Amino acid sequence: MGRIVMAVLGVLLALYVVFGLVLPAVFGLFKLLLVLGFVAFVVVALVTVVAKFK
Repeated sequence: MGRIVMAVLGVLLALYVVFGLVLPAVFGLFKLLLVLGFVAFVVVALVTVVAKFK
């Protein structure tokens, strides 16, 4: 009986870790990469436009 209870608690803890800690961290990193990619795109576009005018 105790083994089943501990298995259920382990599964619940694993689900909490995945949905409460891992997924938000992954989405946060994804947002960070999107913002950095957008900033890099803007910088490259500005440098290209300035180079064309000179």
